[in-house]
Amino acid sequence: MALKSELETMLHGARQAARVLARSRGKEKNAALRLLAGALRDARDEILAANQGDYARALARGRSAAFLDRLKLDRARVEAMALSVEQVASLPDPVGEIIAGWRRPNGLEITQIRIPIGVIAVIYESRPNVTIDAACLGIKAGNAVVLRGGSDALETNRVLARLTARSLAAGGLPATAAAFVDNADRAAIQVLKQRADMIDLIIPRGGAELKRALEGATVPILPHFDGVCHVYVDRAADLEMAQEVCVNAKCSRPAVCNAIENLLVHNAVAADFLGPLGEQLSARGVEIRGCERARRIIPQAIAATEQDWNAEYLDLILAIKVVDSLDEAIAFIARHGSGLADAIITGDLAAAGRFAEEVDSAAVYINASTRFTDGFEFGFGAETGISTNRLHARGPMGLRELTTYKYVVRGEGQVRI
Repeated sequence: MALKSELETMLHGARQAARVLARSRGKEKNAALRLLAGALRDARDEILAANQGDYARALARGRSAAFLDRLKLDRARVEAMALSVEQVASLPDPVGEIIAGWRRPNGLEITQIRIPIGVIAVIYESRPNVTIDAACLGIKAGNAVVLRGGSDALETNRVLARLTARSLAAGGLPATAAAFVDNADRAAIQVLKQRADMIDLIIPRGGAELKRALEGATVPILPHFDGVCHVYVDRAADLEMAQEVCVNAKCSRPAVCNAIENLLVHNAVAADFLGPLGEQLSARGVEIRGCERARRIIPQAIAATEQDWNAEYLDLILAIKVVDSLDEAIAFIARHGSGLADAIITGDLAAAGRFAEEVDSAAVYINASTRFTDGFEFGFGAETGISTNRLHARGPMGLRELTTYKYVVRGEGQVRI
């Protein structure tokens, strides 16, 4: 009961703050965000000390290498958070943007205007940077945000949430616009998911356990869950380019959702391509799992099972399959992909066009790494997640994805006949 009462008080504060933010000017929101960027730099040592404690406890609990990578902060990552906040502050304010406007024959003038969603709860697991990304994007888009991070990052998130609230207050905005659930009890999720009267949207970022925890929610959910991404190396690929893209897409940061888990290679180039690629991947510590044809070329590969094609490893593991056609590659992605990001490497414009049209993912790449599927890389400053949903928002979610719209209709006394 104490937790429920605590959360209800927090949600009331967030709802009131959302009304203030909805009518706040861009310069007011930007000033608070710039204060936050400065606060992150000034408190860097405090942030890192809290994070080192979280990291040590997670390590002692036996968390995976991928989990630990997402949890860990260093000087560069703290600076990256500050830069993201500054970039969001520099972006145009989406609130009040006129999306469309037209005049009806009866003289009514109809305008479609972008407005905030209201109160957005972001429920996430081990990545403390989400605290800052969600807060700065939500605030700039005129929303109050309720932040519920995972227990493994609790100490880090406490520091980040405190800095955010102080910066809002110093900038003349309600500190309750960034409400932090300072409680590791997963019962909090069960309370939040049923408060459709107080929360307008939940954005979850996590795995199967979080997905199960949100079953039966009455609040609308915009999910960010699985990232089973592919690169398809076509028969018309530049193999040197393909090798560079594949190594980057798998190895640059394997613990994130936009890293590839499956590699498809056309049979016509498999013999020339897979041998050198296998050596590069193995040198970087990648465990290769392959179909029978791939294993003939890469002797160190172990046999891939049917489960491997659907796995989100978030680790230095890659499943490789040799295919006979573009059609087979597209069908494979449709069957095993999660709809987050997939790429083709090819010099054939017709093949690239078909891939772009027929692969139904939030981001489709031609001759580029899937690792660019990121709000910062897309120019959004940050992101609250990468949606694989089909309604409201898809792909990296920036400022516009945290807004909705209304119609303003101007007349001169018209009545409907």
